[in-house]
Amino acid sequence: MSDPFLGEIRMVGFNFAPVGWALCQGQIVSVSQNSALFALLGTTFGGNGQTSFGLPNFSSRSPVGTGSGPGLSTIDWGEISGNENITLNQLQLPQHTHVATATGGSGTAQVSVPATTATTNPESMPAANAVLGPASASGHAATIYSTATANTTLAPFNVSVQTPAPTVTVAQTGSNAPVPLRNPYLGTTFIIALQGVYPSRG
Repeated sequence: MSDPFLGEIRMVGFNFAPVGWALCQGQIVSVSQNSALFALLGTTFGGNGQTSFGLPNFSSRSPVGTGSGPGLSTIDWGEISGNENITLNQLQLPQHTHVATATGGSGTAQVSVPATTATTNPESMPAANAVLGPASASGHAATIYSTATANTTLAPFNVSVQTPAPTVTVAQTGSNAPVPLRNPYLGTTFIIALQGVYPSRG
């Protein structure tokens, strides 16, 4: 390999770090043994800054350029962010509907029309709390009742019926399963140069 810049990061197809390089796995290393590299990295990737500092950690992570692209968020040097999975909340779901099922709230009622067989105190006009009773004409009972099968319907009348309140059940949906965010990937090895040419600012 050509002489790298000190602190240069490369991606290789093998699974180890060559001599003079280290894996980018977030190791904490000694300042005294790597003073030049510490001068470049500082504690950007970890360490206490007195006796130790950290190397970049690309384990299960992808690199991204620093700065702010058009329409994109600003990325700072050494910033770590992102999630492999995320669970959506109600505000993040698209507008949708649920099936509602109503049960109960209906029934049958038996209506009884009160009558009397008494012939006392008959009235010619209906009145409050009056009931049906035998009718008479010229001293003879009127034949207004029949036991034959009904073949017509009287005009409707108001009946007060109390029915139970319906129970409405809204169908549930979803299971709070996390949504995967990771793009298709291929695992490779990232290494950082522990030795090399100290980079000068242009």
